[in-house]
Amino acid sequence: MNHFDWQAWVGRTESACDTISAQPARALAATIGDPTVVVESGYALPPLWHWLYCLSLPLETQLEADGTPRGSGFRPPISLPRRMWAGGRFEFIRPLRVGDHVVRTSAIVDIKEKSGRTGPLVFLTICHQWRCNGAATPSIIEYQDIVYLDVAQAGGEQPVPQGTRADARWSRTVVPDSVLLFRYSALTFNSHRIHYDRRYAIEVEGYPGLLVQGPLIATLLLELLRREIPDADIASFRFRAQQPTFDLHPFMVCGTPIENGSDIRLWAQDKNGILSMDATATLR
Repeated sequence: MNHFDWQAWVGRTESACDTISAQPARALAATIGDPTVVVESGYALPPLWHWLYCLSLPLETQLEADGTPRGSGFRPPISLPRRMWAGGRFEFIRPLRVGDHVVRTSAIVDIKEKSGRTGPLVFLTICHQWRCNGAATPSIIEYQDIVYLDVAQAGGEQPVPQGTRADARWSRTVVPDSVLLFRYSALTFNSHRIHYDRRYAIEVEGYPGLLVQGPLIATLLLELLRREIPDADIASFRFRAQQPTFDLHPFMVCGTPIENGSDIRLWAQDKNGILSMDATATLR
């Protein structure tokens, strides 16, 4: 891996703008199978649906072999070939509504190079602030944690599975077929091949199947909460990926209120009950 003065990249910014239109939200509702959503002018987007807007639109010539954007300009040129969305933290101050004009300002706030069980790692943290209709203060503040890894080695050390939980008050089984993964990738303009190109995912990156997108799992966790508490006013949310989820088997999204009354514990688990994502939502 090439070594750089990573701190020279901290503080770099970029901006994107968009208008919150109805069609992407309608398409996501269809993708996750929610027939109750009626999207029209003024509709308040549910938490995490903002990922459908202000999309990065690199040219095909600006993509790496795995379909991800090549480091240039805003993002540092990290040479490690694998990239995973490791987690995120969100403050939902005001909802984005259909018809709003939004500006997303992104800033690199941290880069760290480490050595892990599988080799070198680089952790990149980006802060996104979403402002509506020229407002001085943001409607959403988001921190995105991305980890870059080396190519998996056959017979190499595998991540240690996290423990199971047995206290779910709510749960839903999700069948992550290739159609679901393709539709979500299309909606978010995510061309990362590990989500739709099975041959690439298996033969090049060494995975057993297609990877389910971390943002999709996080969205399904909050959709479980909204289904169980329809009037929930979500103030903040954080999630951390524990291990990859593949399209080989159904998985479950689960949740249970925490005793303090305002926090909701949410998690995803595989067919064996092993945690794949851990999350907490805080209600107002």
